[in-house]
Amino acid sequence: MDFNGQNKYIRAVEIYDSTLRDGAQSEGISFSVSDKKKIISLLDDFGVNYIEAGNPFSNPKDLKLFEEMKGVKLKNARLCAFGSTAKNEYPENDAGISALLAAETDAVAIVAKCREKQVVEILGITPQENLIYIEKSVAFLKSKGKEVILDAEHFFDGYFENPNYSLEALRAAICGGADTLTLCDTNGGTLPHDIESIVKEVADALPGAKLSIHCHDDCGCAVANSIAAVRVGASQVQGTFIGYGERCGNADLSSVMPSLMLKCSVNCDVDLKKLRFTAKQIAEISNIRLRHNHPYIGKCAFAHKGGMHIDAVQKCPSSFEHVPPETVGNERKYLVSEVSGRSTILAELQRFIPGLSKSSPEVEHITARLKEREFDGYQYESANASFELLIKKELGLWKSPFRVVMYKSNDDFPAPDGEQQASAMIKIEVEGRTELSCADGNGPVNALDGALRKALLAFYPQVDNMRLNDYKVRVVDLGKNTDSKVRVLIDSSDRNSSFSTIGVSYDIIEASFIALVDSYEYFLSKESSEL
Repeated sequence: MDFNGQNKYIRAVEIYDSTLRDGAQSEGISFSVSDKKKIISLLDDFGVNYIEAGNPFSNPKDLKLFEEMKGVKLKNARLCAFGSTAKNEYPENDAGISALLAAETDAVAIVAKCREKQVVEILGITPQENLIYIEKSVAFLKSKGKEVILDAEHFFDGYFENPNYSLEALRAAICGGADTLTLCDTNGGTLPHDIESIVKEVADALPGAKLSIHCHDDCGCAVANSIAAVRVGASQVQGTFIGYGERCGNADLSSVMPSLMLKCSVNCDVDLKKLRFTAKQIAEISNIRLRHNHPYIGKCAFAHKGGMHIDAVQKCPSSFEHVPPETVGNERKYLVSEVSGRSTILAELQRFIPGLSKSSPEVEHITARLKEREFDGYQYESANASFELLIKKELGLWKSPFRVVMYKSNDDFPAPDGEQQASAMIKIEVEGRTELSCADGNGPVNALDGALRKALLAFYPQVDNMRLNDYKVRVVDLGKNTDSKVRVLIDSSDRNSSFSTIGVSYDIIEASFIALVDSYEYFLSKESSEL
């Protein structure tokens, strides 16, 4: 696809998502059944071909998930249950195989050892016995009407040691009727040039076989390895969203898919414009923060700070953007700072006053004001909401939705459990009416947030839709013979977006309160503009 949206695909590949199985093995992730059902819906809506939902034999939560998914019709994806080959030549009597059938999914994936050394040392069986178990397991599942995907575990390590045996394992699966053969770089230690040469050799040795690629990221090459495999014939890519997975993770589908579609003319048949949204939702459910500089989907993936860069992007976006941000559901950002120059300021001001130029007095005024604020310790590149408020206030475009009459906070009393607690009191005024509120919290900022929220709810019920997500404190060394200032950054969100505010002061409570007030003012102004 070119950047004008014209289809120029030369071939297609299937996307097999393992976020719910392999991704769940990532440190810090524990999906509930409800979490998994939400992610299934997201992945299906996004357009992946297969969703590997878990192992019904080894995980009780996965068993419950498959029970609850019976009869559920997906729009795009096929649900897949994961297991392993039978432990003997009688798959009809194997508990794991029975669990796969009980899941009642159209597709099943079974892992088989394809490295001769591991067959002997880990399974404790002969290489020939392993081949028999592979063939009979596949054949039995095929006889039950299942689409069978064979995951050839440690395939590349095995191929380096004994390519003949690794190929024999694949041939055993073909004899059993396997629909897809997945070549797994289980240790993640293979490099792209070896992936490409081996996959090509396998394709030549097994003409007509449908090959899939499954890479781990232990060398940081899983995305490159997946693309290399596709280049020489793989017609399916396995991976996880955001690269979740055991150890260093799996091939990151969030990078694989746009790279294939936008750079390799390979159609993954997914809705790329939903890529960032889907990734953010999965990250939220996983309770793992999405990396800001993540390729394609990070909030800084298309962020520009240097003045010359910004000027160039405004004239020719492709000068510093390898793809248009909107193709992956992202957006261009200009980071405002003392090094960004007037081009950045102008771009921001034009949102409110179209038709301005670099020579406009408004640009000069805001540029000078920005330098003053940065000299005082403010840093707006991470505080988009506060910068927007600064612009509106300086240009006379701002009417505050409330006025703080007074506030105070203390943290000098212990809770019954011995932890330090805080209390806060705030009085605000809205159109001549006042409201006084108090709140306790597990710190002064939490207490201030609670008190301000209570007071505002009396006038603005929509405040209940806003949440304070994160709070960062940094001491700012201004190079003066005075006490250091404190910079506070607050990340907040509503139902549709997130935003950041900043406060700077010699007093940490005051700095926090400045940032907190900005958060609520920005939210209320945003809500008002969206009505």
